[in-house]
Amino acid sequence: MVRKEFVAEEVAKIMHNKERIRNVAIIAHVHHGKTTLTDSLLARAGIISKSVAGDALYTNYEAIEKDRRMTIKSADISLSFNYNGQDFIINLIDTPGHVDFGGHVTRSMRAVDGVVLVVDPVEGIMPQTETVLRQALQERAKPVLFVNKTDRLLNELRLTQEQTFERLLKLIGDVNTLIKRFAPEGYGEKWQVSVENGSVCFGSAYKKWAISTRIMSKYKVTFKDIFKLTQEQNEAKLQEVAPIDEATLSMMIEHLPNPKEAQPYRIQKLWKGDLESENGKAMVNVDPNAKVNAVIFGIANDPHSGEIAIGRIFSGTVKKGTLLHTTGVLEPQRVQQVGIYMGPERVTVEQISAGNIAALVGLKNISIGDTASEDDIEPFEQIKHYSQPVVTKAIEAKDTRDLMKLIEALRQLSKEDQTILVELNQETGEHLVSGMGELHLEIIETHIRDDYKVPITTSEPIVVYRETIEGEAKDVEGKTPNRHTRFYIDVKPLEPGVLELIENGTIKNGKPKGKQYWEDLIKAGMVRDEARGVVDIANGNVLINATHGVQYLDEVMELLIQGFEDAMHDGPLAREKCSGVKVLIKDATIHEDPVHRGPAQILPAIRRPIYAGMLMSNVSLLEPKQKFTINIPQEYMSDIITFVQGKRGQVVEIQQEAEQATIIAKMPVSEVIKGFSNEIRGLTAGKAIWYPEYAGYEKLPKDLQEKIVREIRKRKGQTPEPPTPQQFMD
Repeated sequence: MVRKEFVAEEVAKIMHNKERIRNVAIIAHVHHGKTTLTDSLLARAGIISKSVAGDALYTNYEAIEKDRRMTIKSADISLSFNYNGQDFIINLIDTPGHVDFGGHVTRSMRAVDGVVLVVDPVEGIMPQTETVLRQALQERAKPVLFVNKTDRLLNELRLTQEQTFERLLKLIGDVNTLIKRFAPEGYGEKWQVSVENGSVCFGSAYKKWAISTRIMSKYKVTFKDIFKLTQEQNEAKLQEVAPIDEATLSMMIEHLPNPKEAQPYRIQKLWKGDLESENGKAMVNVDPNAKVNAVIFGIANDPHSGEIAIGRIFSGTVKKGTLLHTTGVLEPQRVQQVGIYMGPERVTVEQISAGNIAALVGLKNISIGDTASEDDIEPFEQIKHYSQPVVTKAIEAKDTRDLMKLIEALRQLSKEDQTILVELNQETGEHLVSGMGELHLEIIETHIRDDYKVPITTSEPIVVYRETIEGEAKDVEGKTPNRHTRFYIDVKPLEPGVLELIENGTIKNGKPKGKQYWEDLIKAGMVRDEARGVVDIANGNVLINATHGVQYLDEVMELLIQGFEDAMHDGPLAREKCSGVKVLIKDATIHEDPVHRGPAQILPAIRRPIYAGMLMSNVSLLEPKQKFTINIPQEYMSDIITFVQGKRGQVVEIQQEAEQATIIAKMPVSEVIKGFSNEIRGLTAGKAIWYPEYAGYEKLPKDLQEKIVREIRKRKGQTPEPPTPQQFMD
């Protein structure tokens, strides 16, 4: 086995050659075999022994990952290979497959130019397969396909050679359909995968064999030979005539782009700055001699070095002493150390040039998605995850002396994984931690207890609702406490098309900038005059200045925005966040003396009429939904349909094949948050396999709203009865 330091030295020698670099993520649905496949590549690079590849699961290096045999965090590793007499670097990222940890997949896609999509042919295209492929294509990362566990078709399903071929061809067709649907314009056809051109491999990562057209040609082996050897379970011969490391390595090197090929079309999508500027040209050309421009896509915590920023270097060469501007930090910061990751270990190197992935020590107050550059350039597009936290727990330190340790643990965990939201409940002093699901929160709790050594107590899971409106309220008056200033506002539902653009990240939070934002708003259904008056966008809600010539309005606008954002963060009905609300400031009379225009006067004068207007506009709750794909033997189908309907669920689709059935259903999170696993296992004698995915927010049925509102308000220390509009207008 080769020392990691030696591999790092080899990587450092090659990294200046842009044509010999591949930045690749391995993506898949949970348990389809990503980490097992990664092991074989590590063995070829000399990081682990070939004899333990498949069992080592090297990139699952955290204790909790080893215990659960599940990838929870993305793992970065830089490897050097000799292929056809030339040296190559593969900067590899092994990503999680479970839906609760999809945030790690989203941010990893920013760093890579290509992906290996791993699919189990027995399960086929699963919900997370589609999700991770869509995320890759949105970031313009080109895919290739590895069909793993191919031996299951023969040994478990007992398919004939012809049936196996049919199954595999259908799977490739299904993947290509997704590529056509989600690929950027002009790439749907260009990025199709096929057996003929070698962008598809079939194999078994655990048994360490794989076949492609290149392997068939080199080793003079046919699919018929593989079929026969698999039936005979002759693994030694399979590994000899169809070596998995060579099959996957050749596929990645020959079919995935190097940075020089990828960055011209990726930078167009990821960076909205001037491509003809000095920095724009440098990134398009992957210029190592230009100024450093990078995106931080990961944050790790080192007990000795503190926070480590993990970034994709798009131009320049970063080294110790490089001064970098980072998003949201006023002064440039000096890089103290540069390294590359070898799984759990960081190895220091002298410098890292454009087209590579770097670990940077010395950057403080950074967040995932931040831009790091020698010049203070236009920031890169935000890294936006498709899903949102829907489950919350209250977490407290058992011993009040551990409170600061708990706060630090939560701060660090939420920086490393931005799908974790942490808030302080002012009434109870509890920390409210929101995540993607119960497993996500369970992992967070485990990290706090085991890694940060903080004994904690937690509440039962709480569902995160939202508040929205269905009607309109016009000319609602808001007065400052001293009655010297008055605002008149309209409250309306936001156009669905605009809300969709905000949620998918096309329109960003904050003040819209430039003509393109206005055009996007207008195309999505907003009236032109309103679009040009937008002064703030806050998490699916919009504030519009619809006034004409109001004196002193500009002087108080920042306070009006703050009051609007406060109201949208803490709605009037149940103190939940708001969504889909449009507030128009129609008129105002503002006192001329600045003494009467401070925060204590202006904030309540805008917040209170917004609350009154929402209550007058038929305010209601939205509840989060999840889509479940449930695989069961056919005999349990009617029981599961009844079970789904009993959970206020809706059966979307039923698929049947042989003795198996797949039910796709949409259910409220509140109905499945407790006891779901035990109930469904009990109904099916433990034979059900299910996969949830985020399905957005939908209106809570009217007959449940009063009960839910009272429960939420009581939990938050409010009076059970919601307020009336008049309470905010007096």
